Amino acid sequence: MSGRVFLFGDDIDTDQLAPGVYMAGGIEMLAAHCLEAARPDFAKTVRPGDVVVAGKNFGMGSSREQAAEALKHLGVAAVIARSFAGIFYRNAINLGLPVLIADDLDGIADGDAADLDLDAGGLRLTSKNQTVQLEPLPDNLKRMLADGGLVPHLKKRFAAERKRETGQ
Repeated sequence: MSGRVFLFGDDIDTDQLAPGVYMAGGIEMLAAHCLEAARPDFAKTVRPGDVVVAGKNFGMGSSREQAAEALKHLGVAAVIARSFAGIFYRNAINLGLPVLIADDLDGIADGDAADLDLDAGGLRLTSKNQTVQLEPLPDNLKRMLADGGLVPHLKKRFAAERKRETGQ
């Protein structure tokens, strides 16, 4: 996956990702206002394949899954942070949005061109010839992400089980 880096600080909360005032407007409306409190131009300038990089405690706050859904709707390829709020992390994985932990974010700048390699666990900053090491995801989570999230993953798994049971 290739894109640009959108760099944020610590404690990006779910109200910034999916502002409550727009909840009744559906995912289109929420995505259009995603992260506008931290960066007013984000939803208008982010493109499919771009990567959000942030500090500690990304996704803190309420348990609304729309926070991860808004990022995915905008085409964000992944979120990389020093740490995540637990519920946001699980919601993102369940929706098929890769979330990866990086201990060292030094050298990453807003707008850097980057290639993300989930299998190798690295974010390569192409203009700097630098690779940021990411904590590797377990194979079961990689498979879930490859299938598009929890529901598509379970559908695939149950279909394979039915096929084995019926011998077809």
